[in-house]
Amino acid sequence: MIRAISTLAAAVLAVAACSPANTGSAKATSASAATAAAIHPISGLPVIPLTVTHVGQRHVFRVEVARSDAEQERGLMFRTTMGPDEGMIFPMNPPRNASFWMKNTVIPLDIVFIGSDHRILNIAANAVPYSEQPLPSAGPVSGVLELNGGRAAQLGIGPGDRVDW
Repeated sequence: MIRAISTLAAAVLAVAACSPANTGSAKATSASAATAAAIHPISGLPVIPLTVTHVGQRHVFRVEVARSDAEQERGLMFRTTMGPDEGMIFPMNPPRNASFWMKNTVIPLDIVFIGSDHRILNIAANAVPYSEQPLPSAGPVSGVLELNGGRAAQLGIGPGDRVDW
């Protein structure tokens, strides 16, 4: 009788281990892992895909999104490295004229100014680290994209190209 109860208890535990509640936990764990992967480990900002289309050719970047004034003020300051297909996007809503500088920014950057039509207006290429010289947009922008210095030229990205995020 004790053996039968032990066998029955083992069977109940086995069924419980395969129940939807446990499957949901596995899904929640997977969802948590996916969410964790979408947050930058240094800045804590969300990371999203951003596509630049140049002469029909698409290039996808993974960019951090700096939405708040504080996030935009900090930007990529003090960062010592960034992957070739990484960057940071600064959404501007409503669109406005923008000017960036390189104060406390260690790595050279391409600063890509994006108009409200999602087309690149102008690029401040290879902005000099630590420079406090203002680098202005050529008009109102709906976003500013920062990439590693020289990356836009390397990929042939320039004014008129489309940027989607």
